[in-house]
Amino acid sequence: MKKIIITVVGQDTVGIIAKVCTYLAANDINILDISQTIVSGYFNMMMIVDISSSRKPFDDVQHELDQIGDEIGVQIKCQREEIFTEMHRI
Repeated sequence: MKKIIITVVGQDTVGIIAKVCTYLAANDINILDISQTIVSGYFNMMMIVDISSSRKPFDDVQHELDQIGDEIGVQIKCQREEIFTEMHRI
């Protein structure tokens, strides 16, 4: 399994989850866990996904999600699980 962490942050608007999840499904990327909150009009979502079934390399997924974020006015960041884990170790 190849896990990546996806975070989405920005002004809340209709369709953020739909847009991101549609992209993931179209590219055979499985959502393993998802958490989202809205605080004072700001949307925050964190997903753990498995990209092992996707034909697209991580760099392409990262770039395309970044473009989707630009289109819908949010910031989308992707990190490989091992890098995320190392960055958040104490």
